[in-house]
Amino acid sequence: MAKVCYSCGKKPSFGNARSHSLRATRRRWNPNLQKVRVQSGAGSRRVWACTSCLKAFKVQKVTAGTPTAPETV
Repeated sequence: MAKVCYSCGKKPSFGNARSHSLRATRRRWNPNLQKVRVQSGAGSRRVWACTSCLKAFKVQKVTAGTPTAPETV
């Protein structure tokens, strides 16, 4: 499973790291993804969500006492 945000689809971006001599080497910028348990239908499932979606409440987190459904891939 790729590390992509469940809500907004944010994924790593790629570019060049530039040294003092401006020599280019490839690098990637990863989004701040957290593994959280979210409400999915009647049950819950564990997904990757970026912190900007968590702070904006775009992902419905599971509260204590909610029944969990078996995870399907």
